[in-house]
Amino acid sequence: MDVNAVRKEFPILDQEINGHPLVYLDSSATAQKPLKVIEAVNEYYRFNNSNVHRGVHTLGSRATDQYEGAREKVRRFINAKSTAEVIFNRGTTTGINTIAYSYARNHLTEGDEIVLTQMEHHSNIIPWQQVAKATGASLKYIPLQSDGTATLEDVRNTVTENTKILAIAHVSNVLGTINPIKEMAKIAHDHGAVIVVDGAQGAPHTKVDVQDMDCDFYTFSGHKMCAPTGIGVLYGKRELLEKMEPFEFGGEMIDFVNLYDSTWKELPWKFEGGTPIIAGAIGLGAAIDFLNDVGIEAIEEHEHNLIGYAMERMNTVEDLTIYGPEKRAALVTFNLADVHSHDLSTVLDSEGVAIRAGHHCAQPLMKWLEVVATARASFYLYNNKEDVDRLVDGLLKAKEYFGDVF
Repeated sequence: MDVNAVRKEFPILDQEINGHPLVYLDSSATAQKPLKVIEAVNEYYRFNNSNVHRGVHTLGSRATDQYEGAREKVRRFINAKSTAEVIFNRGTTTGINTIAYSYARNHLTEGDEIVLTQMEHHSNIIPWQQVAKATGASLKYIPLQSDGTATLEDVRNTVTENTKILAIAHVSNVLGTINPIKEMAKIAHDHGAVIVVDGAQGAPHTKVDVQDMDCDFYTFSGHKMCAPTGIGVLYGKRELLEKMEPFEFGGEMIDFVNLYDSTWKELPWKFEGGTPIIAGAIGLGAAIDFLNDVGIEAIEEHEHNLIGYAMERMNTVEDLTIYGPEKRAALVTFNLADVHSHDLSTVLDSEGVAIRAGHHCAQPLMKWLEVVATARASFYLYNNKEDVDRLVDGLLKAKEYFGDVF
């Protein structure tokens, strides 16, 4: 992969922040957008702006073709059996909430179990807390090893015949832990449970094959994979989606409406009430085209090499604590002595280096790590070794700035 050629596709990187060339290391929060995506959304609004599935005029037909064409691109990208299993929504959070409300609340009762890990994003904890309160089900947590991984043995010891849902991140947004979803899915299925996968940090960075993993649900956000904000995908096995009631009611998702009852459209439209996120879906389709052109395997290899270099360089910085396993996705979470992550981020920003600071929507994991907050640098296809060097230089300058702490 030619990273210099890739960088030229991202206009936002061609600027200075506080007098320094921008180094963007916050892609786990949101990825930057290539020209191909920006132009696709612009073209839709300039030439094809219309609602979908309704008007028979030319603009409506164009918009519908682009919208449904994007759905087919997603289907191929994750290797779903059918576009009926690909539901557009606002993002990972909406996907998990849809499963929680439309599936879990109607299938769980008192005595049932929902199994999670402490590495989960809040979006994969809070909906299940609400399900437990509504149904009488209980929450159980798979214990984590000291490096922030969950072993298959611990999964087997936690999942029981009472477990109805195993909800887990494909990749931890804090630790970079990569979970063996295929093996975990088998454990869940062996006990009669379904597996829900938070793919927000997985889909942008690695090849996703929902059929090979045999996951029951997989949900992800477009904005973390170079698409616009506000668009996401919920994948579900057709036999499960068919049994679920819609999460939102209104226009577009209906078949027939009478005064006292209504019927729903077939999949996937019964879960897409109201005017859908048309421009977002078109932008997601363009983002998938872009990632496919670069090559998912090439992106994965580039990130693997880059995180290896980053770990090597950052381990030379004294008083720096790095969290998570040795084998990880392309992100590193850390603290510099007693410097608060917000203060550290501010110093780095003064050097043009953008990182994330705080609890990363993972307060239970912060408690497990015994910290209040951490800093996080996350990498993507447009980052290079020079970005890593700038990060390390910024950390060394922060040590000088906060010298009295050391």
